[in-house]
Amino acid sequence: MALVDTASRVLPARAARVGFIFRATRQLSAVIGTLLLGGIVVMALFADQIYPGDPLDFAGQPFLRPGVDPAFPLGTDMLGRDLASGVFHGARISLLIGAVATAVSLVMGVGIGAFAGYYGGKVDSALMRLTEFFQTIPPFLFALTIVAILQPTIPTIVGAIGVTSWPSLARLVRAEILKLRHGDMVQAIIALGASDARIIFLHLLPNTLAPIVVSASVMVASAILTESSLAFLGLGDPNVVSWGGMVGAGREVLRSDWYIATLPGIAIVVAVLALNLLGDGLNDAVDPKREQR
Repeated sequence: MALVDTASRVLPARAARVGFIFRATRQLSAVIGTLLLGGIVVMALFADQIYPGDPLDFAGQPFLRPGVDPAFPLGTDMLGRDLASGVFHGARISLLIGAVATAVSLVMGVGIGAFAGYYGGKVDSALMRLTEFFQTIPPFLFALTIVAILQPTIPTIVGAIGVTSWPSLARLVRAEILKLRHGDMVQAIIALGASDARIIFLHLLPNTLAPIVVSASVMVASAILTESSLAFLGLGDPNVVSWGGMVGAGREVLRSDWYIATLPGIAIVVAVLALNLLGDGLNDAVDPKREQR
């Protein structure tokens, strides 16, 4: 009886996850977003092999336009740095910051939302007041303040973006947990004597995985935009190349040498577009009824 009861609880959640993945593969926007994002990931993985050396080194004559010199297919900037090398290596920094900052937000948002939704009462009230406090401060201004006060390094930027991006996710997870908390499945598991941690992490959170994945894809795109904005304002890590930093450096010669700022800007647009397309496709896959509309 125990095995049958366990299977009856596990199989529906597993079937739901398999169905979600299957529906996602049928969404054109998700497929296009995955292909674009895959190309950016390949750029990041093979940046050292395609463009070895430090992308911040002075590699050639300044202000070489794209296509003039085969050694510099995208040209060089005002200091003679290879723009193609910067774009490829910048993909690594942008994806790294986007992924790690999103991971920080997921830990905070999912944890706070799950505990607030499950325990309710004073715990819910206290955690939601904390969430509301963070929501009263614009996330970008909050992150900018943190980075400006502390030294602008990759860990600081990641932490600043992570601790300012979780409130919306916490509310989403709390709402999902609240819908499941008083359901028959959870009540049966509680009657069997399962611990709170087991109920939350093994039974509730797996059933909220789909909306969390959708939110995570959008959060990665937002994190990339936030990092690019900070670097554009001169608050990026000066020891690494980033797309936002390249755009910020190129704005000084935008009228005469537009390509210096435009090319890394296009890279940012493609990355954010890929993640948004992926998020839209996953969002449609969450609700099977949307495919029939």
